[in-house]
Amino acid sequence: MDFVAFVTLLLLAQYLFFMAMTGKARDEFGIKAPATTGNEVFERILRVQLNTLEQLIVTLPLMWLCAHYFSASFAGIMGLVFFAGRVLYRKAYIADPSTRTTGMVMGFLANILLLISAAFGVIF
Repeated sequence: MDFVAFVTLLLLAQYLFFMAMTGKARDEFGIKAPATTGNEVFERILRVQLNTLEQLIVTLPLMWLCAHYFSASFAGIMGLVFFAGRVLYRKAYIADPSTRTTGMVMGFLANILLLISAAFGVIF
């Protein structure tokens, strides 16, 4: 479980970084709170942060359920796949949102595998 705890910290640190980059972009592009529009690059950076938050709500509980009922090693590895997917997703989405597919699919598949594994562990 130490590995899963480490990956959890890594994912939360990544999210904090995404939050900081959104704040920096807000300042850089002069987007005053509570506005969320006004510059396309800022909007992309904000969408990365918000999309990541939406995914973390699924990823973190699934990772811990999978670790407890199926395999901590597998859960941690899937967490790292999700992390890597978010790195690729962020880079692609900010450059050109139409190129975000690889990162998005990596995170989605990691979540599906975590769900299946956790369900298998709970049921059997």
